[in-house]
Amino acid sequence: MQSRQKTSFRQAIKNLFKPLDLTTGSSFAAIVKFTIPIIISYFLQKLYILSDAAICGQTLSANEVAGVNDTSPIVFIFMQFAFGCTAGFCVVISNRLGARDEHGVKKSFATQIMLCAAITVLLTALSVALIKPMLAWVNVTEQNPEVYNAAYNYCFVIFLGIFAQLYYNLALSVLRAIGDSLTPLMFLSVSTVLNIVLDIVFIKVFGWGVIGAAAATVLTQFLCTVACFVYIFVKYKHIWPGKDCYKASRKELWAHLRQGLPLGMQFSVLSIGLIVMLSETVKFDILPSGLMVAGNPAQNGVGAANKLIDFCMSPLAALGTAMVSFNAQNLGAGKVDRVKKGTNQALLIGLVLSVICAGAGLLLSINGVYQHIFLSEDKISAESLRFGTTFLYVDFGLFPLLGALFVLRNSVQGIGESIWTLAAGAGELVARVVVCSFLSALVNGSAVNALASNASYVALCFGDPMAWLFATGVLLYPYFRHILFRRDGLPTEKIVCKKLAKVSR
Repeated sequence: MQSRQKTSFRQAIKNLFKPLDLTTGSSFAAIVKFTIPIIISYFLQKLYILSDAAICGQTLSANEVAGVNDTSPIVFIFMQFAFGCTAGFCVVISNRLGARDEHGVKKSFATQIMLCAAITVLLTALSVALIKPMLAWVNVTEQNPEVYNAAYNYCFVIFLGIFAQLYYNLALSVLRAIGDSLTPLMFLSVSTVLNIVLDIVFIKVFGWGVIGAAAATVLTQFLCTVACFVYIFVKYKHIWPGKDCYKASRKELWAHLRQGLPLGMQFSVLSIGLIVMLSETVKFDILPSGLMVAGNPAQNGVGAANKLIDFCMSPLAALGTAMVSFNAQNLGAGKVDRVKKGTNQALLIGLVLSVICAGAGLLLSINGVYQHIFLSEDKISAESLRFGTTFLYVDFGLFPLLGALFVLRNSVQGIGESIWTLAAGAGELVARVVVCSFLSALVNGSAVNALASNASYVALCFGDPMAWLFATGVLLYPYFRHILFRRDGLPTEKIVCKKLAKVSR
């Protein structure tokens, strides 16, 4: 009896880690079941990032914290390009998995490993070379040496470790592409704990400061990357590529690049918009004399607010990630009606999640609770609360737009219409630049600085929602054209699937 119970328990654990077939059963149930582990994974990923922020905020000086906060969009522009590429590449794996093309899956995995090596070399060289001019772009200069040095050192260490981030994202994306969303959760749980431990050791024990925070992140990602690839080799030998799979043709490379590059570029374009927004935010800390306001209230207040917003958007990002695999697998299986039904159901789920997440975020804004999490008491002031909380009210008030954007962007990516994700990114960039660079100054009646009106700052805060609105508007076309309706009597998905299947042979 006891032996039978042990056997059934082992079987239950095995079934738990068994990849989901997203092409069968209830589409709603499949999306929810696949999304839940990703939501938890994303929360852990944010906790992983927030542990850096919380420990830095409690141990470093106000200027050092401001410096680290100012690096966010700069790091984002390169890291998200890498993330976008790996997420796009894995659309090919999901397509071939849905089409039951095992050899094609192996070739795709090998191609992605090679492409990631090339991207690593290019991104590392480019990012390190551009640190100084990009910091100047966000108004972080040597005129304020403590802020500048903190920002420069953090970027330098993170960019040297791009390879770890890139291959970690690749491993997790491959696992999700084959329907396994639980294993990435396990690895992210381990990496979160490891990162917190290394943060404490490097920052508090060794006293390495900003460099310690960056080194802890890179080392954690490297160790978890190695563990992920070992796990895939042991558990999923049927997708592990042999030597013959590394002879990629031009068609094979293009099949991946046409999916990965537009998504990577879309994330980078989004990052440029965030840099423009940060650059304008920094101006609210600069006096007409050119000196910084003591305590950097705008940078620290908005920095803390952005961390809370990033955390609250995790479920929406997770739902979007799930829809890439869901639509791509069903694309491969030629199940057009299921793609349409699943996308519509995801839009409804996204609406509900966005309301819940916005409500939770607003609760944490009461009495500035979020700033007490991310900043030490000496960095919190009436001004930092004004800047941060105003930003939260505007963003959370229009959060359903972000929910729709995540679902539409990833659903469109999943059916192979990657060019539209890039177009949506361009829409976001235009909206942010117009609102941040022109509307704020227009409302103020002159150039923005630390003495600018509160109304001009509120105008700046609408940069995010307007970007979401523009991008969603762009994505409505491929949604109606390529998901809800057919083209020339044949689903777009089936056309793309046939092309990908042809390339893999």
